[in-house]
Amino acid sequence: MLIAHLSDPHLTAGVLGAEPAAGLHHALGRVLALNPRPDCVVITGDLADHGRPDEYAALREVIGRFPLPLYLTTGNHDDRESLLDAFGGTPWLGGSFSAYYQVEQPDLTLVVLDSLVPGSNGGRLGAEQLGWLDGVLTARPDVPAVVCLHHPPVEVGIPAADEIRLADGDALAEVLLRHPQVVRVAAGHLHRPVTTMFAGTVLTVAPSTWRQATLTMSDDEQIGWVTEPTALLLHQVSDRGCVTHTVQVSHTAGMTCGY
Repeated sequence: MLIAHLSDPHLTAGVLGAEPAAGLHHALGRVLALNPRPDCVVITGDLADHGRPDEYAALREVIGRFPLPLYLTTGNHDDRESLLDAFGGTPWLGGSFSAYYQVEQPDLTLVVLDSLVPGSNGGRLGAEQLGWLDGVLTARPDVPAVVCLHHPPVEVGIPAADEIRLADGDALAEVLLRHPQVVRVAAGHLHRPVTTMFAGTVLTVAPSTWRQATLTMSDDEQIGWVTEPTALLLHQVSDRGCVTHTVQVSHTAGMTCGY
């Protein structure tokens, strides 16, 4: 299975919406130009910039004709109710009317978690959702699983970002350690590519399809925005594990396709 992992498009409406929409459209075109094409795409949160209904309408404009299965994840900039109003029951949420759900393929269990805490930049899953995750993974112990969420569950050495990571990352780790078939945890939020060990598996954070954050590793420096290349991650999942490739989107001569 090939999973294209995109993150943090921050779509909005009006005159400010052109650049983030173009960034996401270009990234999806890059996905379609890959050979072989991925089996599906996951966008790990901050789909909209303010969580407004018109922003989710703009998102539907961009993804509506995309021909591959595509799954959406909440981020701290999203609004859960507006997202469910726009996409609940559709294939983009795995047919679910919940913001956390699973998609079961013969060779993969894809789990999408909802770490959104309204009014907070940080994230939390909560005991109910963690119990649900444990049940989903228990049901398919012999099938590789990829778990997707917005907020990284561990510190990554960027103080300002670490303050707004997943608050119950330790509780998530307790669940995942019981399920060695989890071959990758896929996150966003940082607007930077980051890789680290987590809970007996590997955590990979995808960069933004719009703009990247500075690598600010000291407390006395403010995070800013930089025009570093946009990119996506490509997770190749098999019964032997998972290999992740970085695919450049901007600043590249790589082929893209229309849709």
